[in-house]
Amino acid sequence: MIRRSVFSILLLGFLSAVNLQCRQNKSVMDDAAQQAELLHHAQNRLTEIIVSDIFSPPVASRIYAYCGLAAYEVIKNVDSEKYPSIVPTLSGFESIPNPEKDKAINFQLASVHAFLEVAKKLVFSSDSVADYEQTVQQKFIRAGLSEQVYENSLAYGDAVVAVIMKRAATDMYKETRGYPRYTVTKKSGMWRPTAPEYMDAVEPWFGKLKPFILDSSSIFQASGPYTFSLDKNSQYYKDLEEVITIGNNLTESQKIIASFWDCNPYVGHHKGHLMYATKKITPGGHWIGIAGIACRTKKLDMAEASRVYAWLGVTLFDSFVSCWDEKYKRGTVRPETVINDHIDDNWKPFLQCPPFPDYPSGHSVLSAASALVLTRLIGDNFSFIDSVEIPYGIPARQFKSFKAAAQEAMISRLYGGIHFRKACEDGYKEGSEVGSLVVQKINSINHPDRKQQVAGR
Repeated sequence: MIRRSVFSILLLGFLSAVNLQCRQNKSVMDDAAQQAELLHHAQNRLTEIIVSDIFSPPVASRIYAYCGLAAYEVIKNVDSEKYPSIVPTLSGFESIPNPEKDKAINFQLASVHAFLEVAKKLVFSSDSVADYEQTVQQKFIRAGLSEQVYENSLAYGDAVVAVIMKRAATDMYKETRGYPRYTVTKKSGMWRPTAPEYMDAVEPWFGKLKPFILDSSSIFQASGPYTFSLDKNSQYYKDLEEVITIGNNLTESQKIIASFWDCNPYVGHHKGHLMYATKKITPGGHWIGIAGIACRTKKLDMAEASRVYAWLGVTLFDSFVSCWDEKYKRGTVRPETVINDHIDDNWKPFLQCPPFPDYPSGHSVLSAASALVLTRLIGDNFSFIDSVEIPYGIPARQFKSFKAAAQEAMISRLYGGIHFRKACEDGYKEGSEVGSLVVQKINSINHPDRKQQVAGR
């Protein structure tokens, strides 16, 4: 009697374990929410590696763009009519190969594989990506994916990766690695390295890269900064005084906003003989994180979420190309340098200045563009809690819309004391133009949400 009871307990335990394993297998193979999580986790892992490798904001945007495109161009095959290819609307790509009809493919596995294979080719810590990829693949193997389908899936992912990386090899990134360093001049009004690291200018040639959607990097030229002047009646000097006044009287709310949107991948610290750095997420990584929050909140499936990441990656890349072209054509000085040279040599901004020119504000450009694109893909007046910065010790903030978040990101640079107001406001206008062009491209493709809009008329 006792033995039978023990046996029954063991049997029930065994059956429960089997049932749990079946549910876990189903979650990988059949459950839409778990499939989407595979992509979200891959994006999060990529962001962690970008932070660890200390990629600059422009270069990080390039990584996000190519990885996102690779993932989408594979997963779209779950329903190619509902999810058409993006690359025909972009410049410089060859056609994405179609899967062979006689070969069974798990497109979820193939999509994550393509994402991670591109990542391995673009980051420094490729071993970390490889380890993570092996973990993902084991999930499918444990879920009962046949060896043949497994091999077919990886092979198709590799075929898409080849097209994506061929474009990456011709976007001028490699060539600009050998271009000369930015020439610093002491001419009044021109950018110089800032304390405490006095780092060289970051990516001075990024504006030479081939954008995906823009006809050229200079298609959206801002009106330009105010002419450098120490005349107290000039608009330039008035804006300079505004930076000082705000910086010297920051409210607690303004400090929180500035810190929340800092997104400086490398912040140097000097305490006596001790020197160390704090690694943070890039501004593009912050918006990728916002996209992930939105996709999860809306419970988008893997293909829908992949579409969001892909278009956002394209937007970030073109925003940086446009902004960096403008930055280094203007080469304008940061407020901190002018204040230290001519007004108060002890004055410091609340945030540490990133190592590149002031005008226009990169945060403002890419935030305005990202907000427009996410509004198009997710919806207007989408309220969300932005918890992206929590891993970096910064509490979450709530926003009533993507636009509201973008506008706060814009003004945060003034609060941080690292940009003139004009650099922020003109940058926002430039980003809005980039984002509007991306939205036009999205609207030109018969995406599922557009079908629904047409049907509802």
